[in-house]
Amino acid sequence: MPAEETTPPVTAFMLIKTMPEWLAMTPQERVSAFATQVVPAIRARTTGVRSRFYDTEFYSTRVTDVWVWEADDHEAYHLLVDALRETPFWDRYFEIVDLLVGTENGYARTYGLDPVATITT
Repeated sequence: MPAEETTPPVTAFMLIKTMPEWLAMTPQERVSAFATQVVPAIRARTTGVRSRFYDTEFYSTRVTDVWVWEADDHEAYHLLVDALRETPFWDRYFEIVDLLVGTENGYARTYGLDPVATITT
């Protein structure tokens, strides 16, 4: 029996810059703001999204953080962005510098090739 074909997840690299209002908060206030203002909005609007957060302010002044969002499909990603835009996250706590959205190994699926990846030991 052939393997079931599935739609690849959508991955979004959200390049953001912290705003003065966010930086004026204590670390505990930031955690609380995210937990009470952002997370509930996401949960109310969509499912099938996961996130990871990377600090980059040590190396860049234009982009202070990269938030990586993985969504089960394009609709889940669309609903995620709609949810974020309705919270202080969007353009109040953070400036959205750029959004880079794609699917992993899309070229390989398009051309029926094995993905190229590096392996280190």
